[in-house]
Amino acid sequence: MGLVCPPSSAALIPPQHTVVAASKSRLSCLLPPPIGTLFSFIKTRIEMIKTMRDAAHNYPWLLKSIMIILAAAFVITMGWWGFGEDAGGPVAKVGAQTVSLDEFKRTYENMRRIYKENVTSEFKEEEFKDFVVGQLVDSRVWIIAAEEMGVHVSDADLRELIMKTEVFQKNGAFDPELYKRILAANHLTPAAFEAIQHQEILANKARMIVRDSVALTPAEIEEGQSLMARPPDSDPTKGAESRQRVLDDMLLQKQQRALISFQQSMKSKLPITIRRELL
Repeated sequence: MGLVCPPSSAALIPPQHTVVAASKSRLSCLLPPPIGTLFSFIKTRIEMIKTMRDAAHNYPWLLKSIMIILAAAFVITMGWWGFGEDAGGPVAKVGAQTVSLDEFKRTYENMRRIYKENVTSEFKEEEFKDFVVGQLVDSRVWIIAAEEMGVHVSDADLRELIMKTEVFQKNGAFDPELYKRILAANHLTPAAFEAIQHQEILANKARMIVRDSVALTPAEIEEGQSLMARPPDSDPTKGAESRQRVLDDMLLQKQQRALISFQQSMKSKLPITIRRELL
């Protein structure tokens, strides 16, 4: 089942390009959203970051839109300027990975537009730029982490993912000609698109490895269960479900902390350069 774009996702498509909007809007949903984007919203409450986090709480679909933008911007940038091309010079380097000026601009404008259209809170432009480039840097960190972990994506894995993507299906089955037409309409070759997908799957596999290594300790489970003391006349089934939800929430928070900690550890040992004069 593919991602479902919010109504405002059409705003991702720059007006100077005349490709059918429906194809573009659907293409922007193809890549799995970087999970790292979620974790910026639980950092310390400082001005713009606090505003973004509060907006995500009040407008949950907005957070999803931002995550889609980060993935879609990478696809669209590589499609228009060529995979691996660094038009305008990199605004950031993370180890051997780079973030091009074009990719930054595209992501910034898309995120800025959707934020302004749907959230009334003001933000400082410089802090918003820092937020955007930070997300792009984080995406590179996870790609490097995947490489260090020895994570691999087989051709079969990639093929299965693409064939199961609904936008490329006709009558419930993958249509190779439809696949080529949609990519061509978005100035993408199959090779470029598949290379991008490969990198995103790598990063997501690394996140999954870190996330799945986390479990609640017996003491934490006991603490969670004590938070949901069941009243004598309550339904035992509902009480068990409530306690499980508490434990699930505790595990999710612990997994998020582990992901943030791992990401920060990776960043501390990687040479990271951001050319803020280009932002």
